[in-house]
Amino acid sequence: MFEGRDPIYHQIAEAIRGEVLSGALEEEDQVMSTTQYATTYRINPATAAKAFAQLVDEGVLYKRRGVGMFVAPGAAERLRAERRQAFFAEWLDPVIREARLLGLSITDLTDYLTTHADSTPAATTDTEEGR
Repeated sequence: MFEGRDPIYHQIAEAIRGEVLSGALEEEDQVMSTTQYATTYRINPATAAKAFAQLVDEGVLYKRRGVGMFVAPGAAERLRAERRQAFFAEWLDPVIREARLLGLSITDLTDYLTTHADSTPAATTDTEEGR
């Protein structure tokens, strides 16, 4: 499960965000405890706790004292809004700048997207692939 250069706690947090966005975890669903994560993935419980703390700070999870961690109401929509904003800033703004340099109009971009959007296969996410 844990690959790449990102710290494990980032990977755990991102996996949970992905489950919330995909609907695998819905509002008020309980998530595995830090102990369960540590046992299942053979990691230090403090690593899982750090991921959960990050998600609590972001408003994705909340803690019920003595019960566990749960998906916060509105978490999926908050995550979508944040990712949409990041998508525009990281992907589309550079495309628009480059299009202007090339003399392409908004109509050119819209026509291209309209023509090619349905013919380009959607990328699968790790969550969709069951990873």
